[in-house]
Amino acid sequence: MIVFAYPKLFLLLLLPLLYFFVIPPKKQLFGDALKVPFLNDLKAIKNDSVFSKFKLAHKSFASLLKFTYLFLIWCLLTTAIARPQLVGEPYRLDANNRDIMLVIDISTSMLQPDFSTPNQRVDRLSAVKAVVSAFIQKRTDDKIGLILFGTRAYLQSPLTFDRTSVQEILLNTDAGMAGQSTSIGDALGLALKNLRNEKNKDNKVIILLSDGENNDGSLSMAQAINLAEKEGIKVYTIGVGAEANFINSLFGLRNNELDEKSLKLLAQRTKGNYFRATDLNSLADVYNRIDTLEPEQNEGSFVQDKTDLFYIPLIMALVLVFFFLFFSRSFVK
Repeated sequence: MIVFAYPKLFLLLLLPLLYFFVIPPKKQLFGDALKVPFLNDLKAIKNDSVFSKFKLAHKSFASLLKFTYLFLIWCLLTTAIARPQLVGEPYRLDANNRDIMLVIDISTSMLQPDFSTPNQRVDRLSAVKAVVSAFIQKRTDDKIGLILFGTRAYLQSPLTFDRTSVQEILLNTDAGMAGQSTSIGDALGLALKNLRNEKNKDNKVIILLSDGENNDGSLSMAQAINLAEKEGIKVYTIGVGAEANFINSLFGLRNNELDEKSLKLLAQRTKGNYFRATDLNSLADVYNRIDTLEPEQNEGSFVQDKTDLFYIPLIMALVLVFFFLFFSRSFVK
């Protein structure tokens, strides 16, 4: 089915008609200032000839044809700006869908290679990208957003059903792109701001992952926690990094002063959960556990796929304009 986003713009079709039929023709410059008695007789004799009548009829037909041609161009342009859209059949989204904002630490401390696979050790960010990418792929009915933070917090993707795009952004991320320090408070504040105006009031979720403490930014952890509690948005927090031990100390691997106390308090005050991920398996388990948490019921919503078609009448109008300019001499005669 084809619909128009701005149907009221079709009123513009009346403008050429008003100009042609309503506005009186402009009087000639000299009007009737000079009158010669015998000129009217000469004009009458000239107009009585068959050739003159044919020429007059031809001129009238050419004028009508020109007006029709230009009016057709105007109709096509009006149709284009009215924005025709091909609308698919409506379908209902799962009533259990959630709005999930992923907030991920990409400070330079995420380069520490204290996560291990069966064959090698990997840095924290590589492990996070692999696990979170798989988590995103499972979100068939949820809207996903992505915020990356270091010294500054940046919204990389607003809430969207386009999981592939969010995955690509995450997988192309490098540690240190947002700075070397960690501003957890600013990242949380940015996530709350982007979730505030979403219609899905009950099923908003923030999943915040970090390996450090809030040591930069304009919002302190206490301020950010109060904001999150006030907004009533559930926050799941994840602390990543291997536990401090003698072997890790020998290789210079440490936990970068993970602020578990603040992450636990944030989760508690927002009725979420805190998880600790010390290796690749425990990190995967964390996201699996979040995946199984039961979302609250909501009313659901109907959505329709829309495809813009404005370019079709626009291209047709441009083609007609080209032909008009090319054959303008034929219209003038």
